[in-house]
Amino acid sequence: MELGGLFSELPDEAMISIYKDKEPYQRLEIAFGLWAFARSLVKDGLRSIHPDWPESLLDAETAKRMLHAAE
Repeated sequence: MELGGLFSELPDEAMISIYKDKEPYQRLEIAFGLWAFARSLVKDGLRSIHPDWPESLLDAETAKRMLHAAE
């Protein structure tokens, strides 16, 4: 199954409505939580591929991939 059909770059109307009702600090907390979750997914994926890598290398590669993910 192609992932492009499952995900959209645009939020749906229900999520927009939910976020509009949140205070700015709550939206920031949500955004940070999503970022932290994505970072943990990247790092855990790297760890599963490279179980011998030290934590410092996992952190560096995770940061690199998070920084360059949009390129």
